Amino acid sequence: MIAIIDYGVGNLFSLRASLEKIGAEAVVTSDPSVIKSSDKLILPGVGAFEDASKKLTATKLDILIKEQAAGGKPLLGICLGMQLLFERSYEFGCHEGLGLIKGEVKPLEGYIQSGLKIPQIGWNALNIVRPDCEIFKYSRQGDFVYFVHSFFGSECDESVAADTEYGGRVTAAVWNKNVYGCQFHPEKSGEKGLCILKAFAEL
Repeated sequence: MIAIIDYGVGNLFSLRASLEKIGAEAVVTSDPSVIKSSDKLILPGVGAFEDASKKLTATKLDILIKEQAAGGKPLLGICLGMQLLFERSYEFGCHEGLGLIKGEVKPLEGYIQSGLKIPQIGWNALNIVRPDCEIFKYSRQGDFVYFVHSFFGSECDESVAADTEYGGRVTAAVWNKNVYGCQFHPEKSGEKGLCILKAFAEL
């Protein structure tokens, strides 16, 4: 069973529907006992890093997530959920993350080519730099996936599994042992996104 962690931030039910479409058993939950008994975890998220981080801390889900990841349980962060995996974010200040991925979250503004819209919204091609990353088992170079974000993972070269071109190379996915992250939304990326969720469900 896959536990989709509910901490008040995220597109939870479309994600569950996507997992059910590929035949994966999934539950939306904030119950520590359910999270502990699950086989895999997904940390979704939309919105601001600081607010999401505070909600995880207030519910002590941050401690639980780190414990479960340290024990080897597969964890997938999506969009803001991926950013929360990093050591810190510079979104309107400096805020601590879960520290499961080395690196920082920085604004696209000032990094990408001027004239491009921020947030980056739309379909972009994946450049898979780590084809051995298990979540790309059913993916191909150049698959298009759907992004919505204004900040990105930086200083994380050793963990980058895929990137995309948007006025510069932008981190699209990260990987550190049993911890995975997608800046894009697999649940909004059609069949290509379902392939990624299927590969994660099979870990």
